Amino acid sequence: MLVTAGFAGALGIAVQSLKLEGSSAWFEDPGFPLTRRALQIAGLTIVPVPVDEEGLDVRQGVSKAAHAALAVVTPGQQAPLGMTMTLDRRRALLEWATRQNAYIIEDDYLGELQLHGRAAPALASIDQDGRVLHIGTFSKTISPALRLGFMVVPPHLAQIFAETAACLAPAPTIAIQQAVAEFISEGHYLRHLRRTKRLYAARQQRLADAISEVAPPGYSVDGSGGLTVRLDLPPHCDDVATAERALSYGMSPVALFPWYLDTRAKRGLLLGVTNYSERTLRKDCVKLIELCRASTNQ
Repeated sequence: MLVTAGFAGALGIAVQSLKLEGSSAWFEDPGFPLTRRALQIAGLTIVPVPVDEEGLDVRQGVSKAAHAALAVVTPGQQAPLGMTMTLDRRRALLEWATRQNAYIIEDDYLGELQLHGRAAPALASIDQDGRVLHIGTFSKTISPALRLGFMVVPPHLAQIFAETAACLAPAPTIAIQQAVAEFISEGHYLRHLRRTKRLYAARQQRLADAISEVAPPGYSVDGSGGLTVRLDLPPHCDDVATAERALSYGMSPVALFPWYLDTRAKRGLLLGVTNYSERTLRKDCVKLIELCRASTNQ
């Protein structure tokens, strides 16, 4: 296990250690744009692989690029759509990686902070052949200001990953690491997670209810994914323009369109549940719908 400067630090160590420049990488479509860009900067060719209600479609990945060297997935709760990868898909993904001598980066961005039910076991927990690099972070569970994460790598990669980390990607200061370690060992972390899950689940439901009340026909609301509520928009609505205009009103929704590479990308907004204003919630939802209806593709 390596302590890293968040997910980005772990990803940098992985792509440098595996020497994947010039290779292809499966990437969930939709998937986190900054991770996708990081892989491109590292010299990998991105192969967008669609997801459905079971998670990453492994068959389509094999059809598109059977000989890819890497797959980057969010199996615990897909970002941004929220589904959990099924056991059959997990096994199929691991079988492909073993067969092709490829690696899988498991982005466990929420960790135990899944708001509905128990967190699914990590993909790495059923990996028998050393193909999974499990990356976790405290950004969602404690604070992104810590820039603190970790990566669990198979034993045969431990030395080269440790050398890369020591030479090119120093971890956060010892003081931060010690503070978080004490926070965990003294039981505060588990209590914090329980409280935070209850709080965020309630806020997610209130936001989903509020936006559903004012959304016109053609709009749909999904409150089951991550720490967001997803507002799916009609095809003619410009989610990117809406998100930009919303900033002027003190709102910061995230447009869904940039998460896709496929031309069939959906239009939608990801609404964060962690810091909206309870006092102005309904007014903000009304304004957001007004902005959506005003932002149309000409």
